[in-house]
Amino acid sequence: MKLLLRRGQKSGVLSSSVTFTLDVRADLTEQELANIKTYKLGKEELFSRGEAGDGLIKRLRTHVTLTVDDLVRGKRIDCPDIVEMLDVVQQIKESCKLFKRILDASAQFGGEEVIEF
Repeated sequence: MKLLLRRGQKSGVLSSSVTFTLDVRADLTEQELANIKTYKLGKEELFSRGEAGDGLIKRLRTHVTLTVDDLVRGKRIDCPDIVEMLDVVQQIKESCKLFKRILDASAQFGGEEVIEF
C-alpha cells in the first residue's frame, strides 16, 4: 500500500480567503483490494475528527471522516488553514500505518506462516 497525498489551495470566489485542499488516496495491490472486499473493510472508519477545544485546537474546526472506501476511491479534504492541514495529514498517516498492519494480517489467513528463530 502506498499513501498518495496532494496538497493544494483555492481562493474564495466572493472573498479573499484561501482554503487548503488535501487529496488523499491509496495505491493498493490487487491482493490488498481483494482482502478489503473479502473481509468487508470498506465501511471501516480509519480517521474521524470534528470540532473541538479552545485556543489553537478550536481552530481545528473541519469535520473530517475517512473510511477505507474513501481511501480506495480518493477523497478531497478542505482545511481552513495550514495548521489544520498539517494535523490532518499527520493523523491520516498514523491511521494508514495501522490499516497497513491490518491488511498484512488479513493476508495471513488461510495460509501458513513459518517463523524461524
